[in-house]
Amino acid sequence: MNTKLGKYLAVLPILSLLVACAQMGQLEIQDTDDRKMAQKAKTHNDHNNLSNYYDNLAKEMAAKVAEKKESLEEYEDHSYYYGRQGQDFKSHAEANIRHYEQASIDASKQADFHRKIAAELLQHDYAASAEIPEQEGNHKIKAKLNPNSGPLY
Repeated sequence: MNTKLGKYLAVLPILSLLVACAQMGQLEIQDTDDRKMAQKAKTHNDHNNLSNYYDNLAKEMAAKVAEKKESLEEYEDHSYYYGRQGQDFKSHAEANIRHYEQASIDASKQADFHRKIAAELLQHDYAASAEIPEQEGNHKIKAKLNPNSGPLY
């Protein structure tokens, strides 16, 4: 029975390492998709949606940091379970934490960048609509007044 426990404890860090590596591959694929979305963004709404997307991504990365810190704390509290592979597990968990923290920072920067572009586009749209002469007549206020009402003072 003791050998079964030893085998289980030897396989556990290897499986967690494989799971962590698989998650990093997904981030690389997601990064190329993000670049394509950013290149296609042209309007205020596009950039506003991108800023919301990056805000959500930053929150997800912060959640992953918290998750990895919990697993690292679990390791540090019970390092005797992991044997020789424990140091590999610890260094990999620390690397994941650094990676997700940086990804969270980068996503926050991207969100701020797209928010700034969205604001500039919105301001430019308002300025452009006032400068176009054929639109000047389109900004009139239209209202129906009751013919029986008196003058408005």
